[in-house]
Amino acid sequence: MGSIVWGREIAEVYDATYAAKFEPSVLEPMIDVLVELARGGPALEFAVGTGGVALPLSARGISVSGIELSPHMVEQLRAKPGADAIPVTVGDMTTTRVPGTFTLVYLVANTNMNVTTQDDQVAVFANAADHLEAGGCFVVSVIVPQLRRVPPGERGRVFTLDADHVGIETFDDLAKQIAWSHHWIEVEGRLVRHSAPYRYVWPSELDLMAKLTGFRLRGRWAGWDRAPFTSESASQVAVFEKVP
Repeated sequence: MGSIVWGREIAEVYDATYAAKFEPSVLEPMIDVLVELARGGPALEFAVGTGGVALPLSARGISVSGIELSPHMVEQLRAKPGADAIPVTVGDMTTTRVPGTFTLVYLVANTNMNVTTQDDQVAVFANAADHLEAGGCFVVSVIVPQLRRVPPGERGRVFTLDADHVGIETFDDLAKQIAWSHHWIEVEGRLVRHSAPYRYVWPSELDLMAKLTGFRLRGRWAGWDRAPFTSESASQVAVFEKVP
């Protein structure tokens, strides 16, 4: 299936749909971690999207570049104040190279799952390593698959149930770890429906991908507040360090 591309219809409603993820109380702990890991050096965001993370990170004095597969998401970014300071290359994060060497590469908001084969997910790690200086960090934030929440005999679950957004995920191919995320979103009186596949990954699988591409695990938390990661955690923030 390759990498999933967000079209214009989703790009235009992305910020409104996920506004809660960019509230200061949610965003500031993330930016604090990224600033610390960048160590004053330049950062590269894979799947930079509409700039919800890149713009506030840039505002904190970090030089940020981005790679984004969807030109429609980049169009939304470009319309925002401060976007001129963030060079963005339209391309696939499995292979696209940008000039320079970075102290930090980061991939947030579950976006590594939009790459729907294991080989391509490994290629994302390899591409991150190619952009990093020795000792630099690759940060991945992603959910932990919630198969245990699906009742026996069922194939899906409701993960979002708001007045303006209903989200259902279905686990369609357990062998290839393919699930689908289905959304019904109301924006300004208009109903937007969107479905896309993703490939979920387990923490141990991420660690092996990292090891194969020259990284070692530096730390893993349940969230950006650095809460301890446990077997009950529904998400993870994993920090991988490029081996000198």
